[in-house]
Amino acid sequence: MLIKHPADVAPSDITPRAVFDARRDFMRSSAIGIGAALLGAGLPDKAHAVAARGKTLGPLVKSPYSTDEKLNDFDDITSYCNFYEFGTDKSDPARHAHRMATRPWTVSIEGLVHKPKTLDIDDILKVAPLEERIYRLRCVEAWSMVVPWVGIPMSALLRQVEPLGGAKYVEFVTHLDPKEMPGTRRQVLDWPYVEGLRLDEAMHPLTIAALGLYGEVMPNQNGAPIRLIVPWKYGFKSAKSIVRIRFTDKEPLSSWTKSNGREYGFYSNVNPEVDHPRWSQERERRIGEFIKRKTLKFNGYGDQVASLYTGMDLKKHF
Repeated sequence: MLIKHPADVAPSDITPRAVFDARRDFMRSSAIGIGAALLGAGLPDKAHAVAARGKTLGPLVKSPYSTDEKLNDFDDITSYCNFYEFGTDKSDPARHAHRMATRPWTVSIEGLVHKPKTLDIDDILKVAPLEERIYRLRCVEAWSMVVPWVGIPMSALLRQVEPLGGAKYVEFVTHLDPKEMPGTRRQVLDWPYVEGLRLDEAMHPLTIAALGLYGEVMPNQNGAPIRLIVPWKYGFKSAKSIVRIRFTDKEPLSSWTKSNGREYGFYSNVNPEVDHPRWSQERERRIGEFIKRKTLKFNGYGDQVASLYTGMDLKKHF
């Protein structure tokens, strides 16, 4: 997911796709002459993406919520990433995320609930049948992907703790370890990364706890071992590497809203009618394509989710 950098992050830290591809091609060709040893030490993207291929998840249930659009390939999905805990360059997560240990891993679910729990990731894999859901992921700076996520309905996970009647929002807190995550040694954001949803958004059938992609366990750079996917919102809402989920009666202060609330509102629904202050959101470029396409309101999921916002001014509640 591509998100705006704060003022203290240089524009050069944010790599345009064309520059990224050119650099990757150059590095690959240079590696032929330099040798395999240098490849392991210095070439991030595809080398680490291929190394990240994990064990197969299954059996998988085909989801009725999937799009029939053409998928992006595994290499694109795993080598062009936003995961600022590992660095602000799009290749940084593939280069550094292998440092993060994903076993053991637990997720605590707490707050306004009847039965707070701490669940091991392997127990979460058994909460509900694993579904393959082919979703569009739309990012703020006008690019998108189509990803075959593997996961379970977030609602199935959240119901484990029986939310109290006063719970109105769900906060998601992500893993933080500066030894594993070199990007957190810089104050790009106020770590750990925090995101939030309204309770009805979190419980919506489209919202999933993603545990893998392309039928395999989640690569580290894409948010292993468990991440949030909310396909009608901009990608930064889909928090990665979750360690804590908290039910609350107050709207959580998400990391990007805290960093720059003028540009990143709490809802962050994909909306071509609401421009980012520094660029238009009317059109997007699918990774791997040259021609831009029209941005769809709610990322094309309006039939399923528009009713969640009946009566709301979506230019005010952006």
